[in-house]
Amino acid sequence: MTLVIAGERSGAGKTTVTIALLAYLIRRGLNVQSFKVGPDYIDPMFHAFVTGRPCRNLDPVLTSESYVKKCFSRHIQDVDYALVEGVMGLFDGVSRRTQESRSHDTDTRINSRKEEGNYDFSFASTAHVAYLLNLPVLFVIDCSRLSGSVAAIAHGFRSFNPDLKFAGLVLNRVASDRHLELLQDALKPLNLPILGVLRRDEAVTIPDRHLGLIPAEELPNLHGAIDKLADLAAVSFDWEQLLPLLAATRNGGGEGSEQLSGRHSLPSGIVTQKDDVVNCLGKQFGVRIAVARDRAFNFYYQDNLDLLEELGAQLVFWSPLDDSVFPDNVQGLYFGGGFPEVFAQELSGNVLIRDAVRKAIFAGMPTYAECGGLMYLCDSIVDFDGNYWQGVGVLETSAAMGKRLTLGYREAVAVRDSSVLTALDEVWGHEFHRSHLTVEPSNPVYHSWRYGKRGEVEAVAEGWGVCQVHASYLHLHWGARPDIPARFLQQCADFDCKGVLGDRERELDFFI
Repeated sequence: MTLVIAGERSGAGKTTVTIALLAYLIRRGLNVQSFKVGPDYIDPMFHAFVTGRPCRNLDPVLTSESYVKKCFSRHIQDVDYALVEGVMGLFDGVSRRTQESRSHDTDTRINSRKEEGNYDFSFASTAHVAYLLNLPVLFVIDCSRLSGSVAAIAHGFRSFNPDLKFAGLVLNRVASDRHLELLQDALKPLNLPILGVLRRDEAVTIPDRHLGLIPAEELPNLHGAIDKLADLAAVSFDWEQLLPLLAATRNGGGEGSEQLSGRHSLPSGIVTQKDDVVNCLGKQFGVRIAVARDRAFNFYYQDNLDLLEELGAQLVFWSPLDDSVFPDNVQGLYFGGGFPEVFAQELSGNVLIRDAVRKAIFAGMPTYAECGGLMYLCDSIVDFDGNYWQGVGVLETSAAMGKRLTLGYREAVAVRDSSVLTALDEVWGHEFHRSHLTVEPSNPVYHSWRYGKRGEVEAVAEGWGVCQVHASYLHLHWGARPDIPARFLQQCADFDCKGVLGDRERELDFFI
């Protein structure tokens, strides 16, 4: 089986509960696979930090309903336990008409009471994924300002969709023994097991900033915080009831159940698994791809990295922040998202690397850049204090930080060929950023719409294509679209990297 950790809203404590459960299971020496509903990058970093395994995103918008089910089944084959962390509130998803269905989706409706033509506001929600995977929900409630009303919240969520199964409750931020007694008395008539009680404890809070939690790599005392959460979990949960619920139910192997040790950016010893969609393609491309991976660039879906490797690419992880030498003999560049605005001064100060990246791109090296990667390739980055920091200078615009948050799923259609797409290709992506470009592209890569709003709102021109660069604010998950990395690797294979950087020793002498 296993459980989906859900909450009544964002901030209820899903991530704290999830990390505490993972930390305790790992302390007991068990193999655990975690999953995250939605497009988030940061929570999966914490999962991977605890478990030593890549966390897998389950997102039916960015991939498909069938891919979500295959991904989950594939990655529980070799583990003892598994759990899924939800997103936002249990029923918070995106809206679409109930009769709408993408070609690779089933026509699933998680609320059978909806009539044809009505809007379903819970597509891609935690409830949707729990329904797809037929998993029970462990429901987290923030009790910090509640007593008797907790019963109305629990009853309302459980009865809202009778197709969902509830395993029990976790009462979070309980103030005292008396507070707990009031909550228990109110909940008693519902016959919902209370499987965990967490007291208020500021000592286990993970700090955040403008786009959510601060990534795991930037927290030097994280090991200590994880140990505290494991201690907390040991005494706060009913493990006699929880352990059987968290046990992974295997399907006996089959497609995608083989293991391989991947050359990934996550901690050593991590095990990943082959993608049955990719295996049929074979290892077609023997190319080296430089993947920017450091504190500034760390937003990558593990499935994307797996797809590149399964197609035969050798991934070379490097740091535009800290490295003094550009990677040798690479035929493509991959810049993920992250926080280049936080490290803009250091990125700007690494002149040798900025110039090497610019030279490689203008020589025609295929380059894929998402969000933070796009910002780095601009003429400059303007931080929150209004300081200008020089970027690579490939895109003739500046990325300026602001107060406005751009957030949401997007439908997009490529309006011309690029290194990863051909004209008229349709993709589904996600945006999440507080920067904006001072000059918009004159020859954009995409026309995009808010997800489910095509035809209702005007399309937005988005994305830059210079030389062989595909740079966009859109984050893409390639799980259901292996043709995207295949096209990128084909472009890379056609690129001759010899002589791109010239005489490296002479260049080093020049900059020294």
